[in-house]
Amino acid sequence: MLSTFIIALREGLEASLIIGILVAYIYKTERHGYLKPLWIGVSSAVFASIALGAFLTMTSVSLSERGEELFAGVTSFIAVGIVTWMVFWMKRTARTLMVDLHSKVDVAAHAGPIAITAAAFFAVIREGLETSLFVYSNFQSVADTTSSTLGLLLGFSVAITLGYLLYKSAITMNLSKFFTYSGVALIIVAAGVLSYGVHEFQELGYLPGPDAFVWDVTSFIAKDSILGASLSGTVGFDTTTSWLQLGVWVLYLGAVLVPYLSKPRVKTSIKA
Repeated sequence: MLSTFIIALREGLEASLIIGILVAYIYKTERHGYLKPLWIGVSSAVFASIALGAFLTMTSVSLSERGEELFAGVTSFIAVGIVTWMVFWMKRTARTLMVDLHSKVDVAAHAGPIAITAAAFFAVIREGLETSLFVYSNFQSVADTTSSTLGLLLGFSVAITLGYLLYKSAITMNLSKFFTYSGVALIIVAAGVLSYGVHEFQELGYLPGPDAFVWDVTSFIAKDSILGASLSGTVGFDTTTSWLQLGVWVLYLGAVLVPYLSKPRVKTSIKA
């Protein structure tokens, strides 16, 4: 539940902020006629994201057991790659996001309503597709899908509420710290999804050491227990974790968290 809540809260708030910036700028520039095309673009992006989630689910259900394992493993690796790229993208562009979106609206406004629809669609679809893929991969690694679904809905509800309150200036929030901390949480969840993908490929025989366990605690923590499911969905803990899974998990966290948390280098000019 916690992992899907984190995913929905982070990605949902990003999307809410983007929509809020676009709507506020349209009002500010008195281009009220572009609100309808903007909402059409936003709605289309949401629909496309839901459609991707449904496609992934239906595709995995129709596959054989071996095919489902391969599909789950591949989508896990893709989801981790996309999420990793996105947290660094957000860190790099957060300061200029508002200016970039304003310039896109200005450019699109000269081309007409269709261009506004396209601008809104592509501004939101990135978050939506990433969320669908990552949520699907996360669902594969947890046993309790009911609580995960509840976490997802709760996360989106909180994100939309926060986005609306920020838009109305009803609350203030240090967005830089929020995205930094939530980015760390997402990276930890991604490490768990990556570990799950490694496990699936080990089961298929594509990676070695499926039975070389670092620990096997299934005797007192069942995979489908509340504790087991919670640890699996948040930090990627598996009751039967192989050395390869643990090694990949540790290497990924070290390789991603260190540069993510490091401060950008300040360029200094040397005067002659």
